[in-house]
Amino acid sequence: MSRIIFQHETLAKTLTYCMMHFVVAITVAYALSGDWTIALSIGIIEPLVQTVFFNMHERSWNKAKMNHHRRLMDGGLPLSVR
Repeated sequence: MSRIIFQHETLAKTLTYCMMHFVVAITVAYALSGDWTIALSIGIIEPLVQTVFFNMHERSWNKAKMNHHRRLMDGGLPLSVR
């Protein structure tokens, strides 16, 4: 099981982030509004949007990390020198 999770780390992190964010958003929205309808509306829509952006953010970081490692493996030389 853990092997599958770490093979799909970005997906696993995105899903757990989404679940955590639902709980936090609904709780905060209820604390501010005192109305479960409003709390659930805000607490469902906002985390879904945030989750999409988190996934894009995480993928960008992973791509940047891979590019950095690739440059290190190439000796840090610019493309024109290689």
